[in-house]
Amino acid sequence: MKVAAGALGIPTVEPEKVHDALAVLGATGADIFAVASYGNILPPAVLDLPRLGAFNVHPSLLPLYRGATPLQAQIRDGVTESGVTIIAMDAGMDTGDILLQERSPIGEHETYGELHDRFAQLGAELLTRACELAAAGRLERQPQAGLASPEAIAATTTRPLTKGDLLVDWRWPAQRTVNHVRSLSPAPGARAHLDGEAEMVKLLEVRTAAAHDPDELTVPCGRGEYVTIERLVPPSRKPMKGQEYLAAARSAAERRTR
Repeated sequence: MKVAAGALGIPTVEPEKVHDALAVLGATGADIFAVASYGNILPPAVLDLPRLGAFNVHPSLLPLYRGATPLQAQIRDGVTESGVTIIAMDAGMDTGDILLQERSPIGEHETYGELHDRFAQLGAELLTRACELAAAGRLERQPQAGLASPEAIAATTTRPLTKGDLLVDWRWPAQRTVNHVRSLSPAPGARAHLDGEAEMVKLLEVRTAAAHDPDELTVPCGRGEYVTIERLVPPSRKPMKGQEYLAAARSAAERRTR
């Protein structure tokens, strides 16, 4: 954003704390503040500055999947339809009135990176439309209250990822494992232990498998199911295909037995 702004001759401000920028923000005389991918709650002192309000771009169908990691959580949970919501920000976490919302399916094999880029484009288009409607005095507001049960909202509220959230448990069913890997690909990447590796590998792409296939990098999962690892990053190595990793592992095992 900073590079793009510089190319357009638009000044940027990078305060240590948002309160340090109050004077600068107030001096802009802005009609609207637009917020995207900002990980903290903005105080009322900031939200009250623009004449028409502060708009936030959120990649879920609010009020479900509020919080810091909605895209990852939706893929992990196997959600097949999501969307982007533009809200008028308030003092809560993604609790403001809905201004615009557009639904969009999540592809069966779509990864976090792919969904992020697609929803970023959709979010930009919705934000532009919201600003145009606000300028024309035709932007309607819908409170989030009553759109979902408190239980559903609490169950889907997200938080920042921790190292523990990256781990794969091979006791999970195959589809849960696939969704988990998709939700973290290409970065930060799911982590798992494989036989023969002292350190964990990073999994980038896996798929469900009907049975063990000796010609593929197949791993047993819970309920007697299997997944095939299509792409991974072994410790201290570059990304490779699962078949390449399997061939290298077998070659190393043969050398050890000679």
